[in-house]
Amino acid sequence: MKIDSPALGAIEVSDDKIIEFPAGLPGFENSRRFVLLHEEGGGGKVLLLQSVDDASLAFSLTGPEQIGITYEFPLTDEEVAFLRLARPEDAAVAVIVRKNADAPAEAGLHANFMAPLVINIRQHRGLQKVIDKLSYDIILRVRG
Repeated sequence: MKIDSPALGAIEVSDDKIIEFPAGLPGFENSRRFVLLHEEGGGGKVLLLQSVDDASLAFSLTGPEQIGITYEFPLTDEEVAFLRLARPEDAAVAVIVRKNADAPAEAGLHANFMAPLVINIRQHRGLQKVIDKLSYDIILRVRG
């Protein structure tokens, strides 16, 4: 399958690399199939979650450990069943990250820890877990 990613150009993706988010992502419920991509030489620390259903839709992701964060949260029995998760080690957690280039005072990397993605890497099935118990943002800044 060919995807014309605005970020990475034309990319050929095999069907076995597609991750299904059956419920979509909040605000983007019509996009349910995604692939994880990275730029050549990018080292894989930040990945692109590219929609297969809407080529204009993509999110930057990273694992919390890539930015020095230890991050744990429980999954309900329903979420485990939804993911078809048989073993905890089959679950990968990622957070959506973005740069705020519009406000220099807020420059840095913003990570959304309130709605992490959980992906069953064996079943290629994911969900976005919305956490409503925390009431603050975590902002990481790179110091020169």
